[in-house]
Amino acid sequence: MARIEDYALIGDGETAALVRRDGSIDWLCWPRFDSDACFAALLGTEQHGRWSLAPANPIRGVERRYRENTLILETDFVTDRGAVRLIDFMPIRGLASDVVRIVQGLDGAVNMRSVISLRFDYGNLPPWLERNGDAVAGFVGPDLVAVRAPVPLELGGGDVTSSFIVSGGERVPIVMSYGSSLEDPPKPIDPEKALSDTENFWQDWCRQCNVSTKWPDAVTRSLITLKALMYRPSGGALAAPTTSLPEQLGRELNWDYRYCWVRDATFTLTALINAGFHEEATRWRDWLLRAVAGSPDKLQIMYRVLGERHLNEWEIGWLPGYEGSKPVRVGNRAAEQRQLDVYGELLDALHLARRAGMAPRDQGLHVEAALVQHLQEIWELPDQGLWESRGDPKQYVYSKVMAWVGLEAFLKSKRTRKLVDDEARDRLARTRQKLHDQVCERGFNSKIGSFVKSYDSSELDASLLLIPLVGFLPIEDERVKGTIIAIENELMEGGLVRRYKPKPGHHEGAFIACSFWLVDCLNRLGRRDDAHALFERVLDVRNDLGLLSEEYDVPHQRLVGNFPQAFSHVALVVAALNLSDEMTHHRHIRWS
Repeated sequence: MARIEDYALIGDGETAALVRRDGSIDWLCWPRFDSDACFAALLGTEQHGRWSLAPANPIRGVERRYRENTLILETDFVTDRGAVRLIDFMPIRGLASDVVRIVQGLDGAVNMRSVISLRFDYGNLPPWLERNGDAVAGFVGPDLVAVRAPVPLELGGGDVTSSFIVSGGERVPIVMSYGSSLEDPPKPIDPEKALSDTENFWQDWCRQCNVSTKWPDAVTRSLITLKALMYRPSGGALAAPTTSLPEQLGRELNWDYRYCWVRDATFTLTALINAGFHEEATRWRDWLLRAVAGSPDKLQIMYRVLGERHLNEWEIGWLPGYEGSKPVRVGNRAAEQRQLDVYGELLDALHLARRAGMAPRDQGLHVEAALVQHLQEIWELPDQGLWESRGDPKQYVYSKVMAWVGLEAFLKSKRTRKLVDDEARDRLARTRQKLHDQVCERGFNSKIGSFVKSYDSSELDASLLLIPLVGFLPIEDERVKGTIIAIENELMEGGLVRRYKPKPGHHEGAFIACSFWLVDCLNRLGRRDDAHALFERVLDVRNDLGLLSEEYDVPHQRLVGNFPQAFSHVALVVAALNLSDEMTHHRHIRWS
C-alpha cells in the first residue's frame, strides 16, 4: 500500500481526488466531498475502486510536480521504450464534474494501460456498464459516470479498460464525467480547453495574494490547498477530503474529516484575510450565518458542506482500512460534543472580519449577541476540549482561554455595543475577568511552572502554546515562558511537537499545527534562529508536492492522519507570515 505522502490532490471546488505517485486515483467521492466514494482503494485494495493509468512497460523513473500556482498535476514516467507525461486535473465545475487525464508523449513510443474500476458505496457496488453514443456509461442508483476517450474502451469484469501506444508529441485525453442516472450522460468537454481554463483559473486566483514571505512556494501551495478544500456553492471550509486515514497506524483512531469544523474554518478565515483573499472569507462568514440560522444557542462544532447538521457516525465493515487501520468511519459523532472554545474562536473571527473591512450583516451582529449571552451561561461547564476527547468532559484550560477571547472580542467591538445595554455589558466584563482569574489560578501549576491541560492537573498540552498567540497573556509573562519551556522539554519528538504525552503502550504522531504554534512563540520571544530552524524542520515533513497531513510519525518518518489537512496548512501560512520580516517589523497575526 502506498504511503500517505505518495498522494497528490486534484479538485474542482466541490469534491477532490487523491492521485498516487504511480498514476492510480485511489480516492474520489462524487458528487460532493462528503458523498459516498466511488474509488475507495485508499482504504482497501484495488478491488474497492480506483483508476489506474500508467505505462505497461517497466517504469525506470517517476517525477511529478504541480504546474506553477495551479492544482494541475504533472507526472513524468520514464520507461525503456520512452517517456510520457500524465496531466491530471479537475476543471472548476460547470454543468458536470469531470476528471481529465491527458497522456502526453515525450519521447519514444510507450504502451499505456488504463483501468477504471468504479465501485460505488465506498467500494461495495460495481456499476452496470454499457455503451451510450460516444461514451461508456456506468449506472448505480442515482449515480451515472460517463467515460470518453479517442482510443478504444473495453468493458469487462465491471471495469472500463484501454490499451494504447503514445509516441513523442502525441496527446491522448481520457475524460470521466459525473451526472444523474435520471438524465442523459453529461455532454463531452474539450479536454485541452478545459486544461487552459483550469490553469488560468488557479493562476488568476493566486494573483490576489497581497503578501510576500521568505517561503512563497510553501505559502502559495498551502493557500491553493485551502481554496481546494472550500465547497464553492456554499463557502464551507472542509477539514480534509478523506476519512479514516489513521492518526496511529494499525489502530482505531480513524475519523471522518470531510466536514466543516467551525474551529478550523475560523483559523482558515484568519489566514485568508491576512493573505488578501477577502471573497473566500466573506463566503465562509455567510455559510456560517446560514448554518447557525436563528438558533445560535444550538451551535454545533461541525456541519456538512451545505450547513446540514446531521453527521451520524457508522462503520464500513467491508473496507479493511488503510494499512489495516480499522474501523473505517463515515460521519462524526463528535458533532454532538460541547466544545466551549468554538464560541470564542467564532466571536473573534467575526470581529476580525469586521476589522478587515468585510461588510457587516445584521444577522451577524445578532448572532454574536446571542452567542456571547449563551457563552456567559455555559462557560463554567466542562467540555470535550480542542482534541475532541470521547471520554468524560473536563475543565480544559484551552477551552476557557478561548471563551475569554470570545468575550474580549465582543466587548471591545464598537459595532456590538448597541446590541446589549450597559448593565449587560458590565455583567459580561465581570464574567471575562472571572474567567481570566480562574484560568490563571486553576489552570497554572506552580510546581511545574506551566499552564496545564485541565484545571488542577499536571498534564501538559500543546494547545497551551496559543495562550500568548490569542492575546490571553503577553509572551513576556513568566508563566507563558515557563509553559513554552515545559512543552519544549516534554512534548518534543524528533524536533516536532506532540499534542500531549501518549498513554503507556500508545504512540501518536507529532501534531503538525502545534509545531507551527511553537514556531510563532519562539519568534515572539526573540528566539528567531530557533523559530526559523523549527519552521524549516516542519517544512521538511511535507511531501514532494508541498502537502501536509494532520500528523507526522517520527519513528517511521511518514505522514499520518487525514490528508491533506487544512489545519496544518493554515498554521503554515500564519507562521510564515509572522516569521517574514515584513510582518515581524510591524505586527503579529492573531491565530484566531
